[in-house]
Amino acid sequence: MSDTSTGETPTSAVPSNWNIPNALTTLRIFLVPFYGWALLVDGGDSVTWRTVAWGIFFVAMVTDKVDGDIARARNLVTDFGKIADPIADKAITGMAFIGLSIIMDTWWMWAITVIVLVREWAVTLLRLSVLKSVVIAAAQSGKWKTVAQALALGFLTLPLLEVDGWLDVPGEVTYGVAIVLLLVAFALTLWSGYEFFRDVWRQRGSLRRTGNSSAA
Repeated sequence: MSDTSTGETPTSAVPSNWNIPNALTTLRIFLVPFYGWALLVDGGDSVTWRTVAWGIFFVAMVTDKVDGDIARARNLVTDFGKIADPIADKAITGMAFIGLSIIMDTWWMWAITVIVLVREWAVTLLRLSVLKSVVIAAAQSGKWKTVAQALALGFLTLPLLEVDGWLDVPGEVTYGVAIVLLLVAFALTLWSGYEFFRDVWRQRGSLRRTGNSSAA
């Protein structure tokens, strides 16, 4: 509604950084070292602590979903949240990749980890650097990547091959599913990264052309 006395349209109030979504984001950041410690207790051979690590990872993934939904539904999107949320996401998944690479101790897991982390942090830093001038919406491939990555890392965090008895076969099957999901997530990571850099390049090119047209 316009202000009839001045003819100006009042601006919307800027949401405070002290809100539930930002609190959940901060909690996710604090959970990172505890998750890493629980995952690596006894070199990853502790069934109890691996299960605790899975619980922490599960909470982190749930809060990642919840804080975004609340922020959008209640118009609580803040500059702090725009910066801290992707950092929190990359911190917890990065810790999972590194911790699982240490436990699994295979060259291919380390290769996947290095490539994924370079891609994730490159995209995050570029997104933050062009935040005010270029807005890149999350692509569908990126959303599928996030889901596949969360499922793969969550399953691999569980002590699937460390439990003896009747859980042997279910554990082996779940481990196989987790590896397939990890490879799917890896492929989607590469593809969504390509899409992101392509879209940034296109938007920045469009802005340069618009600026040149205005100057002319």
